[in-house]
Amino acid sequence: MKIKHWDVNLKVRLYGEFFVNVLFWMFFPFMAIYFSDEFGKGMAGLLLVVSQIFGVLANLVGGYCADHFGRKKMMVISSIGQGFSFLVFAFANSPWLDAPMLSFICFTINGIFGSFYWPASMAMVADVVEEKDRNSVFAVFYTAINIAVVFGPVIGGIFFFQHRFELLLAAAVTSFVVGLLLQKLVRETSPALREQKIKTNEQLSWYGAVAKQVANYKVIFKDKTFLLFIVAGVLAAQTFMQLDLIMAVYTKELVPMQTLLLLGDWDIRVGGEKAFGLIVAFNGLLVALFTVYITKQADKFRERDVFIASSLLYGVGIFMFGQTTLIWLLLVAMVVFTLAEVMVVGIQQGFVSKLAPEQIRGQYFAAASLRFTIGRTIAPFTLSISLWIGYTGTFIILTILCVVSALIYYVMYQQFEKKKTVAVERVTV
Repeated sequence: MKIKHWDVNLKVRLYGEFFVNVLFWMFFPFMAIYFSDEFGKGMAGLLLVVSQIFGVLANLVGGYCADHFGRKKMMVISSIGQGFSFLVFAFANSPWLDAPMLSFICFTINGIFGSFYWPASMAMVADVVEEKDRNSVFAVFYTAINIAVVFGPVIGGIFFFQHRFELLLAAAVTSFVVGLLLQKLVRETSPALREQKIKTNEQLSWYGAVAKQVANYKVIFKDKTFLLFIVAGVLAAQTFMQLDLIMAVYTKELVPMQTLLLLGDWDIRVGGEKAFGLIVAFNGLLVALFTVYITKQADKFRERDVFIASSLLYGVGIFMFGQTTLIWLLLVAMVVFTLAEVMVVGIQQGFVSKLAPEQIRGQYFAAASLRFTIGRTIAPFTLSISLWIGYTGTFIILTILCVVSALIYYVMYQQFEKKKTVAVERVTV
């Protein structure tokens, strides 16, 4: 499905979110380094865990709100909220104030509003795109994000440490602009709101609404296939969430200054933070170049095999990364790591779309993204673990988790096939 044929909602979001993501990736990969420098690795890990706990709760609330108050409304509120959090974040890193704890609070609030945004965003794609085209559309959005990842970390390696105030101020302004564009140009797509089926919800008290939300999620988590999908995803997330955690700190502390390219008397040398910025940008470049192509190729294989292969390749990539400090070998490890990442970009969202009933689609996407929010909540513990058993042991543990993830995906698809067989038998009868 070509972009020119997309719904206008998707076009506005694609371009607006691109600029937000460029600025986001100019600071986000360096937050683990920033917190480690300000609070120490142990405290940094704890703070990041606390931040992500709030993200988990916000994510579930965001899915409910996307279904009951609208995709558009939640995305507008989230964009404006992120704008204000960036504004205070900038002030906390301004010429007039240096407040690491206030920076942490703003970082957490920013993540909460981001957790409100994404369930509505993913549900909107499923609302306006036919099932046969969803994998490719999700892949294009993911590609756009990773084009931002190409530029963001490289530029951010300079601006975050030297011009943090200006960078965060620019992020605030951009978030406000995107919020206004969403309000003016995007239409509501929630099936429940379009068909006006939620009038009774407006009469609920706040505690009644919360009780209804809990009941809805209870039903979702009784879906054994979906629950296994989340568990396997959480384990796999322990690997790819490390790109801005243990891999960032490992690169900064252990990768020495070394020659990347030698051209006669002129050479390019990288090490530490600059090496990390290069690695993240390289990951983003690979994703931007190959996501759409690899998604099309992955569609030719069984979903089960793609999910399993992705988890195993994540394990290989993270293991390779922890065995070297040579920049070229780290880049080779990142090739394997990125292949694991892009294989499942389209099919994982498409899989959720297959499982999710239309009327609670937002909540399914919110629950599905627990793979990332819970994964990110647990992931910072690697910083503390590395203090106890070292980097080598930590990377080995991450590799083992990837293998377990692959096994759970295998069991999940056995459950999924059994469920489909039962459904077919019922229809036949």
